[in-house]
Amino acid sequence: MTETRTPAPSGAGKPAEGKQGRGLLRFYRQVVAELRKVVWPTRKQLSTYFVVVLTFVVFVIAIVSVLDLAFGWAMFKIFG
Repeated sequence: MTETRTPAPSGAGKPAEGKQGRGLLRFYRQVVAELRKVVWPTRKQLSTYFVVVLTFVVFVIAIVSVLDLAFGWAMFKIFG
């Protein structure tokens, strides 16, 4: 036996015209509310984190540079 289903109304699944603008406004308000909950670092913490990151980046640059020079020298000696 077959079953007949009635089609959904044409407006089903679409938001009402006025809800879209209110949704955007609600999203903006929620973003602002979440940003107010953030615990921002103090100036001292920020400067400490900056120095730590900068030191680490310079250290990694030094390691990569030394490895590049060593491999370049080795390739020159092998294929040179």
